[in-house]
Amino acid sequence: MRWDELNQQSCSVARTLAVIGDRWTLMILRDCFLGVRRFDVFEQRLGITRHVLSNRLRKLVEYDILKKVAYQQRPLREEYRLTECGLDLHSVVLALVSWGDKYMADERGAPLLHRHKACGHIMHPVTVCSKCAEPITARDIEVEIGPKWIGNDEVSI
Repeated sequence: MRWDELNQQSCSVARTLAVIGDRWTLMILRDCFLGVRRFDVFEQRLGITRHVLSNRLRKLVEYDILKKVAYQQRPLREEYRLTECGLDLHSVVLALVSWGDKYMADERGAPLLHRHKACGHIMHPVTVCSKCAEPITARDIEVEIGPKWIGNDEVSI
């Protein structure tokens, strides 16, 4: 499987990685969820070249993860805002943060804490069943081929 062919795979992970799977894109998304919107701020915070940043932002706009919104007319200046599609990646970014806090943090612990606005408590993400709301882990799930993919040689478990 070649990197430039991931978007053609019959695997949701491969297709997703084709869009958000490189380190700079994930760092841009992290910053978006921290409230960064402007090109120069991304560039400064990430220490990324303008060319690479432009390419990654263009791809995120192309896949409707970010949208450009004008914040000044003369001269025209635009910022990048998360779309509904982009906001749906929050759980993905939060899962990566949680894993990093657990396995990659030093003796000082998590560099940032996440407080649930509604209850006021520091929270950690928990994956739950969409039907019964019970917490689930990898051992609690069985994988099945989707009904419209049955008999298709492209999909296997």
